[in-house]
Amino acid sequence: MAGRVAGKVALITGAARGQGRSHAVRLAQEGADIIALDLCDQVASVGYPLATPADLAETVGLVEALDRRAVAVQADVRDHAGLVKALDDAVAQLGQLDIVSANAGILSFGTAAGLDEASWQDMIDVNLTGVWHTARAVIPHLIASGRGGSIVLTSSGVVLRGTPNCAHYVSAKHGLVGLMRTLALELAPHWIRVNSLHPTSVDTAMIRNPQTLGLFRPDLENPGVDDVVATFQAKNALPIPWVEAVDVSNALLFLVSDEARYITGVPLPVDAGYSII
Repeated sequence: MAGRVAGKVALITGAARGQGRSHAVRLAQEGADIIALDLCDQVASVGYPLATPADLAETVGLVEALDRRAVAVQADVRDHAGLVKALDDAVAQLGQLDIVSANAGILSFGTAAGLDEASWQDMIDVNLTGVWHTARAVIPHLIASGRGGSIVLTSSGVVLRGTPNCAHYVSAKHGLVGLMRTLALELAPHWIRVNSLHPTSVDTAMIRNPQTLGLFRPDLENPGVDDVVATFQAKNALPIPWVEAVDVSNALLFLVSDEARYITGVPLPVDAGYSII
């Protein structure tokens, strides 16, 4: 199958739905086989339902419908030893690893002074430490291949702006930029490129849930998606409330393809101008 990443194997964390599912499908459309990894369980401090095993199975089905191979991995990025074992098994099944999308993440809310310890720790453990764990697990495979590779960390547009009620999330996403730049330097001699993506709000379940909608429209008892459009749109320079998951996936595809073969250490916004307001 011809394509911009034909013959490659890509790991995507947080692949059961949302941006992760979109990434899996988009890379498969361009010829990649997919290792689809997700927790498929709830994190207690998160106030909206996270993905399920059925969601992960659906992602695998969408990839296989494109005539690409897919391996489903249910694992927790907070558990380094378990992650390494699961990924080693998956890489052995598909024979190689070339592309890594460290996309798994959670969102919760609270003022900096009001956050409880569990909310802070869960956020850092998943959104920052989990990405570091992912990098540690994949780097030996990428180096051993001798072919180089590409790692993309999913950060956020918030790294250029503070965001009330999200101190833990903003801190974790800021941390990913430092991690990305350091990894880019350390791995460059091996022709492994490392970059990060910085979306504005993305139209996924992370937005489309009562907790998030209520935060942005506290004046309404049960706000719907239409009730928050104006609030979200005001955050972006372009007149849209959010981007679609495929918009982020297209940026990922560019970064991991040979079209970006000399691009490394770059934080790439996909933010409708969020960062320039």
